[in-house]
Amino acid sequence: MSTVHATDGSDQHATTRVVLISAAAALGGFLFGFDTAVINGAVDAIRGAFTLDATQTGFAVSCALLGSALGAWYAGMLANRWGRVRTMQVAAVLLVASALGSGLAGAVWQLILWRLVGGIGVGVASVIAPTYIAEVSPAYIRGRLGSMQQLAIVLGIFAALLSDAWLAGAAGGSSLPSWLGLAAWRWMFLAAVLPALVYGTLVLGVPESPRYLVAKGRLAEAKVVLRSVLNLHDEAALDSKLHDIEDSLRSEHQPRLSDLLGKAAGLLPVVWIGILLSVFQQFVGINVIFYYSSTLWHSVGFSEADSFTITVATSIVNVLVTLVAIALVDRIGRKPLLVIGSAGMAITLGLMAWCFSQATGSGATLSLPGATGIVALIAANAYVVFFGVSWGPVVWVLLGEMFPNRIRATALAVAAAAQWLANFAITSSFPALAEIGLTFAYGLYAGFALLSLLFVLYAVRETKGIELEDMQA
Repeated sequence: MSTVHATDGSDQHATTRVVLISAAAALGGFLFGFDTAVINGAVDAIRGAFTLDATQTGFAVSCALLGSALGAWYAGMLANRWGRVRTMQVAAVLLVASALGSGLAGAVWQLILWRLVGGIGVGVASVIAPTYIAEVSPAYIRGRLGSMQQLAIVLGIFAALLSDAWLAGAAGGSSLPSWLGLAAWRWMFLAAVLPALVYGTLVLGVPESPRYLVAKGRLAEAKVVLRSVLNLHDEAALDSKLHDIEDSLRSEHQPRLSDLLGKAAGLLPVVWIGILLSVFQQFVGINVIFYYSSTLWHSVGFSEADSFTITVATSIVNVLVTLVAIALVDRIGRKPLLVIGSAGMAITLGLMAWCFSQATGSGATLSLPGATGIVALIAANAYVVFFGVSWGPVVWVLLGEMFPNRIRATALAVAAAAQWLANFAITSSFPALAEIGLTFAYGLYAGFALLSLLFVLYAVRETKGIELEDMQA
């Protein structure tokens, strides 16, 4: 179905409204980025405060990702039962509770517990935001609006790393006391309370997804939302759009996991593609950069202050290239961006592996000779550029739009759960891999980047400009 444009010039008003409500929903992505990256500046302080070894440190850093997998798994069920908006509100409550609990934790088990709670909130938000944005967006700008999720994520990462650097700098170190006698690393977690409250407040004002309303038989409400977000004032056009949505929601039963079953190793092919997109997005190692980079650069000779500065600069690069991706995703398409990103990441990760093969010493005495440290730094940032312009935003765009209407929320939940489990595997294993050798770790990620290139070339379908009602399993 082609996009309907108003002829009276009011088309821009409709687009502005869609952008605003999509931005409110995407704020969940900001909390996603903030909550997962805030641990970066606290890793060394937490290790010292609770006397943790490498394995325990890896679990303390990554435990939130298990909660995220759980939240993502149940998000589809909650979204189909309660609606997209109410589910986003639940995520906000969980994130507020987690920020308070993590910041005030008196023992490592308490920190892990509250990080798990926050992870559940992040997992829920990671599923609902792209689903909601895809379901309220006109096809001709859906890619750009879907990319707002990734823009919000990288802005959240940037805000977390910037606040970490500022708090550590103000206290003289992340483990030193700050306001009210609390250590700076505790304030790093407490800082997440404010954006979580803002998110919870903003989503109170967004309309429910028209596709959810149609699925529940609330056609009059769905018509009101469609009229608002698509600027459709012609009753015949509205009725036609509602009819298209109804046709794509033929199945009258509640969506369930059995809807995803198929002949391809037990699942529909499109579900496997979604799962593998999620897994490859994590197996290329991107979150190693955002969770451990301060510790990494500190370990190869940079001061703690310089390590924080480098990490913040890397996150700024990530934000800028995400803006580039938003400008390109509806012009050149999803698949070409993924191909460019996979090729670039394979090369830059391979270069990082080579740089660390030149290192001398080990552990705290590790150092990179001559200009090798600068080359590694440039390669790391180039890697972030290739990821940020491709696999970062494009995977979320595809997951929000690639599934047929009747299985979208459930399939996205499964794919997102797979993503969080993959994230956990990579994040929790990195400290142990780093002890084996950074050359091995980055070489492994380079291998996955190469595999992701082959996967995109042979398995991923382009979805640019296709209406959600026309997506096939």
